[in-house]
Amino acid sequence: MKSFGLTLILILALAVINVPAAIANAPISGQQPNLAVDSKGTIRMAYGAGEKIYCASSTDNGNTFLKPVLVATLPGMQLGHSRGPQIASSTRFSMITAMDKEGNITSYKLDHTKGIWTKTGTLNDVPRSAPEGLMALTADKENNFYATWLDVRLADKNNIFFSSFDAKLQNWTKNTLVYQSPDEHVCECCKPNIAFNGNKLVISFRNWLLGSRDIYYTSSSNKGKTFTKPLKSGNGTWKLDGCPMDGGGLSISDKGLISAAWQRNGDIYYWTENQTEKKVATGRGVTMTQNSDNPMIAWQEKGNVMVMNLNKNTSKEIGKGSSIRLYTLNNAKLLCVWEDDKNIHYLTL
Repeated sequence: MKSFGLTLILILALAVINVPAAIANAPISGQQPNLAVDSKGTIRMAYGAGEKIYCASSTDNGNTFLKPVLVATLPGMQLGHSRGPQIASSTRFSMITAMDKEGNITSYKLDHTKGIWTKTGTLNDVPRSAPEGLMALTADKENNFYATWLDVRLADKNNIFFSSFDAKLQNWTKNTLVYQSPDEHVCECCKPNIAFNGNKLVISFRNWLLGSRDIYYTSSSNKGKTFTKPLKSGNGTWKLDGCPMDGGGLSISDKGLISAAWQRNGDIYYWTENQTEKKVATGRGVTMTQNSDNPMIAWQEKGNVMVMNLNKNTSKEIGKGSSIRLYTLNNAKLLCVWEDDKNIHYLTL
């Protein structure tokens, strides 16, 4: 009886001082989370569960997420090892892309004013050309979307292809080859990255060149109509007869400088244009984001989720898991999401 009375007093005391509810960071059942933040600050998380694509939204800067919405069921959807639904948001729309095991990319669009997801078609214009299931998606503020992926239409070898969703035409443009390695293919199991900021569009990928698997990047200043000759990020190299299954992270500063973070033989490096690469940690599965000129990275180290402020050179462990993604919110805070045993965890920093 005394125990019950003490428990009741404790519950009432917690209510009075307004302790945040534990459900605020309760895990979500699913895999391969990806986020997008629209101009109004609404966060949308896309993820997969079996062959189903879900989207969960947050309007309180990632403290809580509303009940997930079923976007679509995609038979044979690729899921796991950086494969899974990708999402991006513009001012008025959000877009999700997902890939099936036959090698086709399907896209779905959300009109923010209507709140209904609709299928917009198949992105790759050569059927079954994307069996690896690795791609990336981004958007600008003018409701255009940009996608890059590994594609085998050239001699059955994976290389970097690109398409954009035109806001006026409301369809995906003809697919274009961004890069074909002179050694026939890029790294076969590493996810490419794509980012847009200002008027700059950047794609990064792990190359396969002269026996090395290094991170390269290419940029466009005309929304993907043309791209620059790919250049290597950093100055070191990684001779490797195999695929590390690790595509690294990419960001563009407000000044237009391109930055990348990646792992090389278990060491994590950070690099930005006109500077020398620097080793910052050990681990794998690197992701990054940037708020103004403040780059942040996250990675997996011995099963732990680590986050680092590169300007301050400080890092901390925030959980256990893999498939980590790090995002900058409209209020300049960070939101980190990751997967552990088919459960999605998230934390605002």
